[in-house]
Amino acid sequence: MNEEILINITPQETRVALIQQAAVQELQIERTRQRGIVGNIYLAKVVRVLPGMQSAFIEMGLERTAFMHVADIAQQNQQTQIEKVLYEGQTLIVQVLKDPLGTKGARLTTQISIAGRNLVYLPQSQKESGNEPYIGISQRIENPDEREAIKARITGLLPSNQTGGIIVRTIAQDATDAELTLDLLYLKTTWETILASVNQKSAPALLFQDLSLAERVLRDLASDKTMQIRVDSAENFERLNRFAEIYTPNLVGKLTLHRGERALFDLFDVDAEINKALGRRVDLKSGGYLMIDQTESMTTIDVNTGSYVGARNLDDTVFKTNLEAAQAIARQLRLRNLGGIIIIDFIDMLNREHQDAVLSELKRNLERDHARSTVSQFSALGLVEMTRKRTRESLAHILCEPCATCSGKGEIKTAQTICYEILREIVREHRQFNPREFRIVAAPDVIDLFLEEENQFLAMLGDFVAKPIRLQAEGSFRQEQYDIVLN
Repeated sequence: MNEEILINITPQETRVALIQQAAVQELQIERTRQRGIVGNIYLAKVVRVLPGMQSAFIEMGLERTAFMHVADIAQQNQQTQIEKVLYEGQTLIVQVLKDPLGTKGARLTTQISIAGRNLVYLPQSQKESGNEPYIGISQRIENPDEREAIKARITGLLPSNQTGGIIVRTIAQDATDAELTLDLLYLKTTWETILASVNQKSAPALLFQDLSLAERVLRDLASDKTMQIRVDSAENFERLNRFAEIYTPNLVGKLTLHRGERALFDLFDVDAEINKALGRRVDLKSGGYLMIDQTESMTTIDVNTGSYVGARNLDDTVFKTNLEAAQAIARQLRLRNLGGIIIIDFIDMLNREHQDAVLSELKRNLERDHARSTVSQFSALGLVEMTRKRTRESLAHILCEPCATCSGKGEIKTAQTICYEILREIVREHRQFNPREFRIVAAPDVIDLFLEEENQFLAMLGDFVAKPIRLQAEGSFRQEQYDIVLN
């Protein structure tokens, strides 16, 4: 499968697009002023311990205090209660598991991990029985013989005085001993630098910042399937080349500087794909479509046949639409970076074989995803519930904000509804005050309705309060916005 990575870098943001078969499959955006903090390590202070929730609030120098559960605390006895481990004012070395999302603060852990290209270092991990360091193997390496072989290789490369544990990433299968040794040296040096800075700083303080998005692409996203990595910034191209020479030498020859007259993202219409990924509706090639709605707690995806009528019968039409939808859903989850609970409402299928085939197609397409996911069977109501790991904001949360008019509801009150609210409000004001007149200041559409269809009710109210009611159109007002001025 032909795969390219496009890295568009400007002073204000970095944008990355993963291209497979000439189509955008994944988008990542990191803004300079809003750079994510997952992976960062801080010297922090406990500000409150909550025994009832077995959690604590931690001050790490951000706008909101962070959150840590007892399960995220490195300890030998997993049954230990949080109040026996933490106390207010205590200083800790912590790492960010999840960025702040919405109104929630960052999620923290004291179980530090530092990622390299092939290995992950766990400096606080305890040794296993026999005084051997802990070595974990990626779950994606499924063959038992391969797992034992890679574990033996790593064990042989570790120094005799090795402390902490190692997790072997999937990509390590193809790494040379020299590359693995280089990874080990980088990870050990990084941790020693962090420990040295602890003695030089006071909490709260940043001890270690994770790699930039462009660097993480070389470390995590690029693979042997990647044919080319295009960068459109000469300065950052040189910086990434230096990074690759040290940590990912196999990618040096794949890095190229884009010098064309056309903008890098224009080569594959990436900006158009971004705009599509911000919409609710996703059209399928067959004529069917998806409706995607993202809320605070979950994402719902509704599959519809649309204009597709099929060539045989209704069952065949539904089945083919659902198969195409399964492919599109997996791609949209990656493009939009949707996480948490996801409910998919496929078109109802009575044939169990068709249901199994659609689920298999969904799972097969999710295998390309770098984020871990789980998929359930069809429920009694014909719904599929799945989860996808969420560690950063979705594309919509990065690029968009709630509508100033509807406040994110997707709907606004009609002009008629606002008219009636104003009439009721004048009655309330009349009972409390005794002004000479009332003046209604509202959006033009609301004022027009008072002058036309609702003028009879306005006149009747004027007679009831026995005061003049004047109208004033304010072009800057939104439809739901109004003022009643008492003179």
